Amino acid sequence: MPLTMNRDVFITCAVTGAGATQDKSPHVPRSPKQIAKSAIDAAKAGAAVVHCHVRDPETGAASRDLNLYRELTDRIRDAEVDVVLNLTAGMGGDIVFGSAESPFPLNAAATDMVGATERMAHIAACLPELCTLDCGTMNFAEADYVMTNSPGMLRAMGQMMTDLGVMPEIEAFDTGHLWFATQLVKEGILKSPALVQLCMGVPWGAPNDMNTFMAMVNNIPADWNWSAFSLGRDQMPYVAASVLAGGNVRVGLEDNLFLERGVLATNAQLVEKAVGVIEGMGAKIMGPQEVREKLALVKRAPKGARG
Repeated sequence: MPLTMNRDVFITCAVTGAGATQDKSPHVPRSPKQIAKSAIDAAKAGAAVVHCHVRDPETGAASRDLNLYRELTDRIRDAEVDVVLNLTAGMGGDIVFGSAESPFPLNAAATDMVGATERMAHIAACLPELCTLDCGTMNFAEADYVMTNSPGMLRAMGQMMTDLGVMPEIEAFDTGHLWFATQLVKEGILKSPALVQLCMGVPWGAPNDMNTFMAMVNNIPADWNWSAFSLGRDQMPYVAASVLAGGNVRVGLEDNLFLERGVLATNAQLVEKAVGVIEGMGAKIMGPQEVREKLALVKRAPKGARG
């Protein structure tokens, strides 16, 4: 695709992921109350979208607890500050094998594999504007862990998202994930124009060098919307790279804990720094309602919500 700098940029803040970062920084939120507060602070700083996981409030471990998602959604929706809500649907696809010589039985304590309906239960209940669809299976950094998203699982989850009226944010960790995303659109499971998040530098997906990044960008259909991020110290350089290549940006504690070398960040500080980079390039920061209009999103109350 011809590359043109994006002059109207929206920022996604990935507030708290599923990784074991909860004890590495006091700023990583755990409870729904803490996650909601950090998300709203990020929105005040300029994030139009907040991407949220939930954690066990006591241990900080990643969770799929529906009640935690409902509390988080209610707190964000009840806040005075508007923001587009993006909930993960990536949980429930984790396989951890035993060892190289004895892969079975699986590591039962670390494996979390459930069906499509259970993976989507909190999306159906909370009805966010967006939810993620990790569009492929891949090895991660850990020796025996595989993020598992089969074509059948993705077709089932993608159809559920479409039927619910929740727009998928297609998380692409490699070029093959983009290839399959275009297939889902061809089959009518996902609508076009779709929304893509390029996930760069995640071991062992697409490395975050510029040649690979541009290969990913060039495999996105021209009429689709997209964003990109990288990890750690490369988070802010990818703010600039994504805008220059025509995309939007993602920052946040899910991907990077530091504001600068040796200085732990809050989500709001990372958003503020991204705003400075984007505005310094001469681009405008989009608000949440502008994003809804651009992506044809509808803000809805969760099922069974008060009122």
